[in-house]
Formats: sequence, C-alpha cells, structure tokens
Amino acid sequence: MVLDKFHDECGVVAVFGHPEAAKLAYLGLYALQHRGQESAGICTSDGSLIYCRKAMGHVADVFTSSALADLPGSQAIGHTRYSTAGDTLILNAQPFSVACNKGRLAVAHNGNITNAAELRRELERGGSIFQANSDTEVILHLVARSSERTLAGALRDALLQLEGAFSLVLLSEDRLIVARDPHGFRPLAFGEMEISGGRKCYVAASETCAFDLIGATYLHDVDPGEMVEVGPEGMNRVRYAPEQQRAQCVFEHVYFSRPDSIVFGRAVNESRENLGRLLAIEHPADADIVVPVPDSGVAAAIGYSAESGIPFRHGLIRNHYVGRTFIEPSQAIRDFGVKLKLNPVRQLLKDKRVILVDDSIVRGTTSRKIVRMVRQAGAREVHVRISCPPTVSPCFYGVDTPTRGELIAANHNVEEIRRFVEADSLGYLSAASLRKAVGDDERHEYCYACYTGDYPTDLVNIEELMSARQKRR
Repeated sequence: MVLDKFHDECGVVAVFGHPEAAKLAYLGLYALQHRGQESAGICTSDGSLIYCRKAMGHVADVFTSSALADLPGSQAIGHTRYSTAGDTLILNAQPFSVACNKGRLAVAHNGNITNAAELRRELERGGSIFQANSDTEVILHLVARSSERTLAGALRDALLQLEGAFSLVLLSEDRLIVARDPHGFRPLAFGEMEISGGRKCYVAASETCAFDLIGATYLHDVDPGEMVEVGPEGMNRVRYAPEQQRAQCVFEHVYFSRPDSIVFGRAVNESRENLGRLLAIEHPADADIVVPVPDSGVAAAIGYSAESGIPFRHGLIRNHYVGRTFIEPSQAIRDFGVKLKLNPVRQLLKDKRVILVDDSIVRGTTSRKIVRMVRQAGAREVHVRISCPPTVSPCFYGVDTPTRGELIAANHNVEEIRRFVEADSLGYLSAASLRKAVGDDERHEYCYACYTGDYPTDLVNIEELMSARQKRR
C-alpha cells in the first residue's frame, strides 16, 4: 500500500516501574513508527511532576539523547500520530497534559471519538477552554470535570460518555491507567518485563512488536470495556463497562499492523498468508510469477504463491528512506511519487505474466501507476489480486479513509475498476474468505464496515464527521 491509500493511524505505548521509562517508551514508539509519521510525543512522571516532549516528525528525529535526558521518571506514556481527527498541527500532537483538580495528568489515545464534537460543544458551554481541535483533549476535560474523587473513577466516568473507538493510556504523578473501548476496535496489548532485584515493570502498546524490541513478555490484550490501573499498590484490572459485541478492526490484520505482531491475540503474518492462500483459490491466474506490492502485500503474495505453486519474486523494490520533505519536480517526471517509493526489477518482470498482489485499492490512481510501471518494465500481462474485499465505505473509528465519493469501489464495479487500473484481470478476496483468514468465520468479532457499510455503533452525526474529513483534504 502506497501513497493514495489509507493513511496509518496512531500508536501508543505505556511504561510503569522502570528507571529508564522514557527510553523504553522511545523504543516502543520506534517499533510503532509505521502507525504514524506525523508527530511523536512522550510524557514521563517522577512521582511528583509530569514532563513532556512532543514535536512534528519521526520518532528518531524528535527524541535525541538530550531530549530523552529531559524526561526523568519511572513511568511514561508515548504516542506517534497520523491525524484521523484534528488538523496537522503541533497543537494536536499527543500526549496532552494538564494540571487540574485531579492532579497532573497526561493522556494519549489511538482511535476516533465519534461524539467528540457534541461533547466539546457541551463542555465549552460549561466554560471549558480548549487548546487544540483533537478529540483526545475532550477526554482530559471530562476527567477534570468529573465529580468522582479517584482518578480511576473520574476516568471511568469520562469513558462512559464516549462513543466510538479508543485505546487509551493515561499518566498521573503516581500511576498509569490504560483502557479500551467496549467494542475493542483498536488493539492494545499488555505485558511485563523483569528488572533488577526481581521487580516487575508493566508495559502496554498498540502492537506486540514494541514488546519484542524492549524485551518485554506479552501477557494479554486489554479487554474491551476494561481499564488496567498500575500504581504503588500494584496492578488492578477493572471492567468499567460491559463488553459489547466485539468489533475489532479487521484492517489491522490486512494492512496496519506489522506482520511480526500479535494483534487481537492472533499472529498477523498468519492472517496475511491465509489471505493470500484463499485469494489464490478464489482468483487463480495463468501466470509466471507472483509479485507483491511492498511492504504490505508481501505476506499475502507468499500465501498466494504457496497455494498456486507459481514462483514468488520481489519484482518491485521499495525505497524505505523517502523523507516527508523530499523536493518533487514540478512536471518533469510522470508518476514521480510512485517511482520515488517503488522501482521495478526489470530482469524479473521482462516478458513475464505477472500476478501483482496488494492489500487494497482505494482511489485506484496508485494501483494504475503501479500497473503501468510493471508493464513499462516489460511484463506481458498484469493480473491484479487484492487480499480484501472492495472498500466501499469510509471508516469513522480511527482510520483516515477517503469519503465515499472518493472510493472507487463505492462508485464502480470490478470490471470498471479493472479497466481503470489497466490490469488484464482483477480479483478481490470475498468477505467470507476474509472472515476465514482471520479466524472469524464463527465468532464474528471483527468490524468490516469499510467493506459493508454496516457500522457497529450509532454514528452520532455522520454529516458532521464527513464534513470534518472533507475539510482536512
């Protein structure tokens, strides 16, 4: 997946009880960089004060050695962001921190609060003053205004007013609380690691690949509707709301998450290879090689190759070091953006019938450029295979998808899309096979709204949500 497709969402980490909490949070965010490249932030606590550092840019650029040295304490939360709600501004970078009647607090979350605009208007009528236009800031105001005396009680009071998707990390002077919405839209894993003296440090992150980097052990997911509070008295798991019908984002397994992660208790790489195998069964093609669109198409292409017996080849090479501020020529090079990120291996593609495996087609313009690139490299035929169903509806739960009018599959049938992307054939994975690939054919615990238009929650004001999305484009 490249360029005109879905944008990455956000990643969160949390650390409690480690003398180098800021460094662990930094490493966790580094492992989650794929979930957001717009801004990064870390807040730490030394037991009496909260220290914050956040800036626009990549994790490694924001957190130099000197920046980390200014973040003391044994507990920390961190966030790496791609905007799904709120403008692209430093004011919207997370975590948010305040000093209020509940003490000093910092909060970050992954997801999208669908009733944030209504809550904000109500809070402003009551005198609240907002510094940014991110839905995360609403959570802090709700906590501060709660009549509950304990922090956990105030957070529970706040969370029960929210609708939509959130995996949240909250830091106070002496404790850490992590929580997940009652539907479990976005992932949140919980783990531990041993430090000197046999003591335990607790950690949480959007994906388990963050645990691998810091040497932590994955224990379990934070359950939907659950808060996990860690303080001087130890760890306590509390259900703040009844678990509702699970609606875990299936696109985490199709695209978002790293293949080496366990997400929603399931290995991502296993799901993606299953997607490819089932795709080969549903949409075979008479071809010479299977080529993935890197990186997100690789595991599915491996599965397709294994099932079909057609050799797998890396016929497209991705440049992983393209910066956000690369100077693009004004007119000189056609399809420059795709060429900047992908380059064909002509010796592999020349005179070949190619099966091109990708995870999705959204607007279709990038897919067409890639098909043209493969043809220009000498391929005789290009058969496009997509490891999920057609994307027909926007997401309102933390994924910055285009509006329905911009989604090619919402307005064209498969044959029309095939002609637009200039492929010899086009095949999408069926919804039934997608369910099977992620082990959801019986339990029905995933959200498929982007493929069905059937949203698992009441959207408070869909016109307002769509209008806000249009303004960001």
